[in-house]
Amino acid sequence: MKKKLSIGKRIRAAIKRWKVAGKTKYFCIGKNKTGTTSLERAFRDLGFIVGRQVDAERLTMAHYFDGRFDPIIEYCRSAQVFQDVPFSYPETYKHLDKAYPGSKFILSVRDDAEQWYRSLTRFHAKRFGTDGKLPTAQQLKDATYVQPGRMYSMLRLNGTTDEDPYNKEILIANYERYNREVIEYFKDRPDDLLIINVSKPGDYQRFIDFIGASSPHSEFPWENRT
Repeated sequence: MKKKLSIGKRIRAAIKRWKVAGKTKYFCIGKNKTGTTSLERAFRDLGFIVGRQVDAERLTMAHYFDGRFDPIIEYCRSAQVFQDVPFSYPETYKHLDKAYPGSKFILSVRDDAEQWYRSLTRFHAKRFGTDGKLPTAQQLKDATYVQPGRMYSMLRLNGTTDEDPYNKEILIANYERYNREVIEYFKDRPDDLLIINVSKPGDYQRFIDFIGASSPHSEFPWENRT
């Protein structure tokens, strides 16, 4: 049974929706470990209302893997900016683009696919493995981050097997395919998609120009560096 919100929480949620009503929404759709947390911090520093990641992650487990996007779309009424899962998952951006016409999308990337793979595996080994080794499929299933099984489902979305959950060839191919599909989807709409590398000099200013803001900073804040 869905837990009912207290009157105070319902009022705060209503106020937040009122504040973002009619404003352009920004969806950060880059793969995890491409600087999405740094993008979140950059938006917050500029005063944008960012969706609560824990709520989005719970929606992912409850609905994304069943192909139910309506609850995710409804959740996006709660803020102006969204990042990480399920926004970094295949197909999500297409549903949000249709549900929220005029929205802007940001595809964050690394220098190359090899760098992305190293960042992903270092993070998982540190967070979910043992003695610095990559976690097994069973360890991912047992991980209680957000919800039991969340990390396992997240990695298997890339097409790897239980025997080799971090298969380099498969993960890199998936990363490259996802980026190509996003770029192809927006190929005739260059004003709606920004492709950036948060570690690349000059890309912060491109980000500022894209969202139509002004900032005293000259580069992205570094969050979750791996």
